[in-house]
Amino acid sequence: MRRRFTEQADGIGVVAEINVTSLVDVAFTLLIIFMITAPILQGGIEIDLPEAASGPLSASDPLIISIDGDEQIYLDDAPVTYEEFDAAIQPAIEGSDSRIVFFKADGDSPWRLCVRVMGRIGEVGGELSVVTVPEPRRRP
Repeated sequence: MRRRFTEQADGIGVVAEINVTSLVDVAFTLLIIFMITAPILQGGIEIDLPEAASGPLSASDPLIISIDGDEQIYLDDAPVTYEEFDAAIQPAIEGSDSRIVFFKADGDSPWRLCVRVMGRIGEVGGELSVVTVPEPRRRP
């Protein structure tokens, strides 16, 4: 039989086990907090991307240009006008580690604005990658 306590000189027993109940409670509480807050922290701009055949994106720290359904242009997460975008895109690409630019446009954004933005990205030497939602697989 295993001893659960040791006797001290005065005859009072000391429990030699560690109570981990409070540790487990704290661990589960932190787990729940992280599960709730993780989707909130992803943030970003809400864009309804169109579906198209696409592959995985890969870049270390790409520049992200977004256009939402209200024709608002975003340089990373900062809203800019087209004139501000036109002036800021070249320094942003030159200051980036890679020349890759991820372009995200809402499915309802006007084609004319998208073409102007994509043309400007190419004009300053950016490598354009259009971000889409992968199409569901077609069944024969």
